[in-house]
Amino acid sequence: MKRRSFLKKSAYASGAIVAAPSLNAGPAPTTDKDFYELKVYHLNGGAGRNQLQKYYTEAVIPFLKKRGAKVLAFNEFSMEEPPVMYILHAHKSLSDYYDTTLAMRTDPEFLEAAKEYTQVPVNSPVYARFETFLMEAFDGFPRLSEPGQKGGLLEMRIYESYCEDAGIRKVKMFNDGEIQLFNNLGFHPLLFSQHLAGQYMPALTYMLWFNDMEERDALWAKFGPSPEWREMSRKEEYANTVSKIHKKFLVPVDFS
Repeated sequence: MKRRSFLKKSAYASGAIVAAPSLNAGPAPTTDKDFYELKVYHLNGGAGRNQLQKYYTEAVIPFLKKRGAKVLAFNEFSMEEPPVMYILHAHKSLSDYYDTTLAMRTDPEFLEAAKEYTQVPVNSPVYARFETFLMEAFDGFPRLSEPGQKGGLLEMRIYESYCEDAGIRKVKMFNDGEIQLFNNLGFHPLLFSQHLAGQYMPALTYMLWFNDMEERDALWAKFGPSPEWREMSRKEEYANTVSKIHKKFLVPVDFS
């Protein structure tokens, strides 16, 4: 059995593909969308940060770029210690994500470039631990929109829902009007995505780009009172869709 055929059948068995049309209610479902792998590294101080940056610069980014994937990396805005780095891999499809993950385990050129990272001594680890989120782009925003500048501020918002149905309805709210409202008001979205695996499920994550905190505050001040939002938020179908919100402010890392 060919690998892609096996992947497709495995996804149906797990429910990933069966659930996809309902998870992305709103616009007609599309398979032409990104799948995101978000890695959150809890680093071993400044030395760990430097080792991770070298690994990405010399091994991961060149490898993913050849396969059409994109990489964005961010530090926490607060710059608290121990440092945490957020790294996003944007793959063009689920099969691209799967094939790339397998290739990173076997490709001789990549393994040679990554040797210093993979063979790090036990007494000098790069990180204490890392988390991985696998996320599917919304049909209403199917591709990553990269920032137009190097500086700036990113706001990452994670919305938890109390049950799967509530999460589905919140995705529909975004697809049917909320994303358009962000665009109309002058926000700069990077991505909108639903969690397929990772923490907080059922949940979704979206990311917005700002020049600075002043622009962020000014835009959000227009969002809540807008007639479009007031109309959307009063609809019964969107009631009780979000049970908890996590907000993180991030700044870009030069190597991404």
